Amino acid sequence: MKRLILFLLIAVTLFSLAACGNGTTGGSSAGKGVAKEDLKIGFIHISDPSDMGYTYNHDLGTWKMVENLGLKKEQIINKYNIGEDESCATAINELIEAGCQIIFATSFGHGDYMLEAAKEHPDIQFCHATGDAAVNAGLSNFHNYFTAIYEARYLAGIAAGMKLKELNETKLGYVAAFECAEVVSGMTAFYLGARSVLPEVTMDVIYTNSWHDPIVEAQVAQTLIDGGCKVISQHSDSTAPATTAEANGVFQVGYNADMIPAAPKASLISARSDWSIYLTYAVQCVIDGKDIPTDWCQGLSEGAVYLSPLNTDIAAPGTQEAINEAAEKIKSGKLHVFAGPLKGTGYNWGVEGSIEIKEGEWFEESKEKSAPYWYYIIDGINILGR
Repeated sequence: MKRLILFLLIAVTLFSLAACGNGTTGGSSAGKGVAKEDLKIGFIHISDPSDMGYTYNHDLGTWKMVENLGLKKEQIINKYNIGEDESCATAINELIEAGCQIIFATSFGHGDYMLEAAKEHPDIQFCHATGDAAVNAGLSNFHNYFTAIYEARYLAGIAAGMKLKELNETKLGYVAAFECAEVVSGMTAFYLGARSVLPEVTMDVIYTNSWHDPIVEAQVAQTLIDGGCKVISQHSDSTAPATTAEANGVFQVGYNADMIPAAPKASLISARSDWSIYLTYAVQCVIDGKDIPTDWCQGLSEGAVYLSPLNTDIAAPGTQEAINEAAEKIKSGKLHVFAGPLKGTGYNWGVEGSIEIKEGEWFEESKEKSAPYWYYIIDGINILGR
C-alpha cells in the first residue's frame, strides 16, 4: 500500500512539473495573457525621432499602437540613440529591469543582443525589425518583422521615372546606407519602377556606410547630382538628400517620411511603412496570451506600406494614374516587382552571391523570412562608391 501511495505521489508531481513546463517552454506567450493596464513595452532605436526618417516613422507607429490599444504613454519606455554595440545590451537589461513584457529593437545590428537576451529571458517577448535570425533560432520568444517596403519603393520609382521622362533625362542617383539586402532590395525595386516607365534609365549608387549621417548623406547626394543625376532617392535616415536636391534644382524621392515640408520644390513622394500594424498585432498577442509568429511581413494589400501624398506641384503629368494602376496590379498579383528576366551578383554584409530569373518567372521577396534577401546588382545600376 505504501508503495502504491508513493507511486501516485511521484506520478502527480511529474504531471505537475510537465504541465508547468509546457506553459513556459521557449517563452511561448500562449495562455499567459497580460492585463492591458499591467503592460510595459520597451523600444530600442538607432537614432531618435528628430532624424525625420526611419526612427521618426517607427516612433509614429508606436504612438498609433498606443492609441489603437487604449494604452497610456507611461507604459512605453523608449531607448533612443542606441548603437549597434554593447550599449544595446545595456538598454535591453534596463528595459527588462523596468518590467517590460515585450521589447522591440528596430535596427539590424541590434539583432545579436536581442537574441542573447531572448535565450536568457524566456518569459519576455523580443521582436527585432529588419533581422533574419529568428527563423533558425528555435525560440518562441524571439521574432523578426519587416514590411514589404519594396512594393512601395517600386511605385515611388514610377514617380521618379515619370519625372526624368518629362525632363528628357535618363539618370537617377541613390544615396544608400550599407551594401546589404535590406538596402539593395529597396533600391532595386525603386529602379525597376522607374524602368517600367523609362526603359533607358540608369542609376548611380554611392554607399554612406551609415544608417543616419546627415553630413555624409548631403555629400553623397551632392556627388550624385554633380555626376548628372536629375532625380535622386535614398535609403538613409535624414532629409539631407532632399534639401541638397532642392539647393541644386533637381528632384528627390524620399523614404520613411513625407519630405515635402523639408524640400517643397524637390521632393516628389516618399515610400513609407506603417509600423503600427505589426506593433499593434504583437502587443495584442501578449495581452491575449497568443503566440507571435516567428516572422511577419505585410505590404500594400494590408496597408503596411504606402506612399506619402504626391507633390502635384512638381510631379510629371499622369504620375498618380501610373502609380495607381501599378499598385492595383501588385495587389492583385498581376505585377511582380522582381519579375524576370533579371540577373545579377552582389554582396550581403560581405557574402557574395548571384541570381538569374528567367522570363515569366519572378523572385518572391520576404516569402521565406520577413527581412529582404534580394541583394543582387542588376544591369543599369552602377555602384560608384562603397
